[in-house]
Amino acid sequence: MTRLLIAGTGLIGHRHMAHIEAHPDLTLAGIIDPDPTRRAHVTAPGWADIDAVDTEADGLVIATPTETHAPLAIAAMRRGWDVLVEKPLAETREAAQSIIDTTRETGRKVLVGHHRRHHPRVEKLKEVIASGQLGQPIGGSLMWYMRKPENYFDIGWRAGMNGAPVKQNLIHDVDTLCWLFGPVEDVVGLGGNPVRGAARTEHGGAVLRFASGVIVTIAFADTTPTPWGFEAGTGESPAIPHTAQDSLRIACTGGAIEFPSLTTWTGAQSWHDRPEPQVLDVAEGVPLIRQLEHFAEVIAGRAEPRVSAEDGLRALDVTLRIEDATLPAGVRQ
Repeated sequence: MTRLLIAGTGLIGHRHMAHIEAHPDLTLAGIIDPDPTRRAHVTAPGWADIDAVDTEADGLVIATPTETHAPLAIAAMRRGWDVLVEKPLAETREAAQSIIDTTRETGRKVLVGHHRRHHPRVEKLKEVIASGQLGQPIGGSLMWYMRKPENYFDIGWRAGMNGAPVKQNLIHDVDTLCWLFGPVEDVVGLGGNPVRGAARTEHGGAVLRFASGVIVTIAFADTTPTPWGFEAGTGESPAIPHTAQDSLRIACTGGAIEFPSLTTWTGAQSWHDRPEPQVLDVAEGVPLIRQLEHFAEVIAGRAEPRVSAEDGLRALDVTLRIEDATLPAGVRQ
């Protein structure tokens, strides 16, 4: 039985908690949250801060605001716990590097919560691209168009840039793209905030050039209620209705693939030929549960983190570059 602590009992913290409590091989050792009213609603032991924890545990799941990720991760590792930390790994590149330095100092493991890598459809997409069956990847087009409700921004840390769709949402897509295509060399973009007019990016577009030569365009907004986005397309989030619409298309020299439907288009040699579609089969699974199971394997020493702290820093770096490139005029970091 793997004993897990959770720091933070917000939306994602509650999802982690429910999955841990329902899992036969995991147990909730306790929660860390400074708000006593939130701790009172949980049957497991609770503490206001990590220093007060006085129970045995194997690992810590960090689901707190971004600026607390590095201090909590470092403190946990120094207590001998492995860590699953929600994205982004940290608020700054320097803070992320401090987490990496502590993994080397303590020998503890960090798994970054880019849980989409544990989604069966993302795993299948990676398999298809890596196999070369569609040829050399050339380019891609990704959309994330959602409308956040106004009360989303009532939480203080979401009112500014930390609540913008770049660092808060696109970082998952960035990690997936880096997993598919490798490191990013160049980032250009444009952004604006014409709907709500708050001091953050609302919508924009970015172009990423990967060292492998792949060029991907990203279009995003949190002001438009469309069916196009990872969460809507996959039905992964219980808060966002399932639309089953594709939001990512990847073009290769021998064909193409759409996601999340996993529709491949093959058989054409040039524009004179008609490509034929085929929908690939894949077994479904809940990525957050599969991520927790993987974390248990990491704690037991049977696996290395699928998303390492170094991977987390890479996704954070590219995301911050997109944020800089799409910052609206008049908004300063």
